[in-house]
Amino acid sequence: MKIAIFGKEYKDEHRQYLQLLMDELSKRKVSLTIYNPFFEKIADKIALPSGHKLFASHYDLLEQTDMLFSIGGDGTMLDTIPFIRGSGIPVLGINLGRLGFLSSIAKDEILFAINNIFSGDYYLEQRSLLKLEQPTGIFGDLNFGLNDLTIYRNNTTSLIVVHVFVDGRKLNTYWGDGLIVSTPTGSTAYSLSVGGPIVSPGSHNFVIAPIASHNLTVRPIVIEDSSEIKIKIEGREEKYLMTLDSRHSSIDKEDELIINRCDFNVNLVQMKNQDFFSTIRDKLMWGKDYRN
Repeated sequence: MKIAIFGKEYKDEHRQYLQLLMDELSKRKVSLTIYNPFFEKIADKIALPSGHKLFASHYDLLEQTDMLFSIGGDGTMLDTIPFIRGSGIPVLGINLGRLGFLSSIAKDEILFAINNIFSGDYYLEQRSLLKLEQPTGIFGDLNFGLNDLTIYRNNTTSLIVVHVFVDGRKLNTYWGDGLIVSTPTGSTAYSLSVGGPIVSPGSHNFVIAPIASHNLTVRPIVIEDSSEIKIKIEGREEKYLMTLDSRHSSIDKEDELIINRCDFNVNLVQMKNQDFFSTIRDKLMWGKDYRN
């Protein structure tokens, strides 16, 4: 089996778990490819399997990867998307971070997860992405996101005014600090913190959620992800901030944004004893009785 390892940070407290992972992959004679910047951080701290290779771009992965392991938290998982793109390479998230909605394998479940993978006792969960169709070139060819696209006011006290149209029909004008357009995956991220609903992964929806709305009657709304979203910005500033997952850029007030569903999905590896509902119960501690 050909496995790629992607990570961004190394901490001494994670050493035993990384070594456990590498030792287990070595025992199973895995053909291993490691993200070059991550390799440079762990090379003198972790005993690595012999014959490992390095990768630096998505081109390096296409011919030599059956599955990619993301080592870190949800932010690390998001940063794997520019590498796998539309290749269909499954991604397993091993959580060395905090909450871990996407990176669902806890560090003490590493052996369990690897055993399940090699026995075929897992499934692939398809996650949809959104795509920034216009303006072009802001993020190069990485104009897609697994979580969300966000528009913010540009470090001023002035409100941003955002006009939103869905399939050519006006939805609303939002006054506030900004706006989030989220996929179902992103519904447990920033959108959740501004009062957006949790949306199950296969529901084929977008969530449009205002940030600190100046109108208290305005609430997040769920629409079909087959819809085209058009956004026009108004305000006193000439430039505003936009993020697409972990990437960020400034945009001009005159820029008109068009957002659609991306034409490919991402495959997340899930254990058969886990599902989306069990994950949110565990991470958000639903159903826990804290009464004395």
